[in-house]
Amino acid sequence: MTALRNTSVALISDAAPFAIRAERGSDVVAREALLDACFGANRHTRTCQRLRDGRAPAEGLAFSVVRQDGQARLVGTVRLWHVSAGGVPALVLGPLAVDASCREFGIGAALMTHALAAAKARGHGAVILLGDAPYYARFGFTALGTGELSLPGPFERDRLLGLELREGALEGAWGMIAPSGAEAPLAKPRLAGKARKLAAHAA
Repeated sequence: MTALRNTSVALISDAAPFAIRAERGSDVVAREALLDACFGANRHTRTCQRLRDGRAPAEGLAFSVVRQDGQARLVGTVRLWHVSAGGVPALVLGPLAVDASCREFGIGAALMTHALAAAKARGHGAVILLGDAPYYARFGFTALGTGELSLPGPFERDRLLGLELREGALEGAWGMIAPSGAEAPLAKPRLAGKARKLAAHAA
């Protein structure tokens, strides 16, 4: 299995400065809109979504990219999630998304490099994703350690890729990849304006 490669990509350009930071609660609306724009309205039906439904991202491994040119607009996102890869603890990366107007600046590569370095620093051993091998090979992802793994739904075998952040971390990985992270906290229900007024009168 290929080890993590050092990939250096400038995130700041003369034309458009950007910053990677930890995802915030205030990013949710913009993040979901970006994901809809990049992957379409049916993105929630995709196989990898089964690994994220009802789960919280791995602690400290959800990142946003924000423009710093006065717009303060979210233009990139990536999150990693705890899974059991046939009994072997690992992370699943995705979705990775970058605003179409900003893809020429290398944001996706910088975001990948940042996320993988953060995962390694936190002691995680392996990262798995479903994606295009030619693109993700630059970060060290291959199909060498994922051939005996499956996903809970249809997928293309040659797109199931893995990266060992620690040598041998995917050794013996076999079977179904299943979610193993903490459950996502339930959002507090909000009363609509009319309901709030009725509740206030009732009180």
